[in-house]
Amino acid sequence: MPKLRVARPTDQLAAVLCFYRDGLGLTELASFTAHNGFDGVMLGAPQAPYHLEFTHQPGHHVGRAPTADHLLVFYLPERSEWEAAVQRMQAAGFAPLPAYNPYWDQLGLTFEDPDGYHVVLQHSAWAL
Repeated sequence: MPKLRVARPTDQLAAVLCFYRDGLGLTELASFTAHNGFDGVMLGAPQAPYHLEFTHQPGHHVGRAPTADHLLVFYLPERSEWEAAVQRMQAAGFAPLPAYNPYWDQLGLTFEDPDGYHVVLQHSAWAL
């Protein structure tokens, strides 16, 4: 089965780690320091076929998300799982905000990470 890594640079590695690990509840799978000039962390769920990688290159500025419509969507169909995810985000100090695309407000809540990227906690199953 293919595996997916979503990799993104950041100027705020520690704050991004707090958002995705402490708020979103992802597990820190690996990290590195000064690897070919980069620091980084990989987050996900153990044994899942995906993970997120955030990197920082000291002395290099990457800035914020280019638009408010750059987002990740996590589908959480079980009400208790969705409510726990929302509560964890809020307990970590992250408040929901209106989605750029109002579709996501119908069954979900949107949170902004320290770099301006949006994460939607969608209370529905992913059906294609």
